[in-house]
Amino acid sequence: MLRQSVVLVALCAGVTSSSAFEAKAPLKVMPLLTTTKTWEGAPIVYPQGQPEISSLIIELAPGAETGWHSHPVPSFAFILEGTLEVQLKDGRIKRLQPGEALAEVVGTLHNGKAIGDIPVKLVVFYAGAVGQNLTVPAASSP
Repeated sequence: MLRQSVVLVALCAGVTSSSAFEAKAPLKVMPLLTTTKTWEGAPIVYPQGQPEISSLIIELAPGAETGWHSHPVPSFAFILEGTLEVQLKDGRIKRLQPGEALAEVVGTLHNGKAIGDIPVKLVVFYAGAVGQNLTVPAASSP
């Protein structure tokens, strides 16, 4: 079911509202997230340049961390499996379970960690620009 939801998200990426679909019995639409701000409250601003949408499926082993990094472009994450804990440098923490989504922070250092005994698997969609990095590792750990 989660894989079907991810496919539906990809197919509906250009749709701004679930009401754009005509109601039909075999089609179900489940909104995952609608926001103008990242999870820490900053406004989402698209980068300059030729638009480029990218998506990745990321998997973290139990207890593994992403390392401190930032994203210079807006991104949206959907948790497929496991529990992900995201921490900001100021100590704020966001914990996500399967089926939850968030607009990731932009230009803010953060670290993701797989909590629990199973891997974390998430799909991330980036709204960037051609030639622009999606992720920038921190110069050094905190």
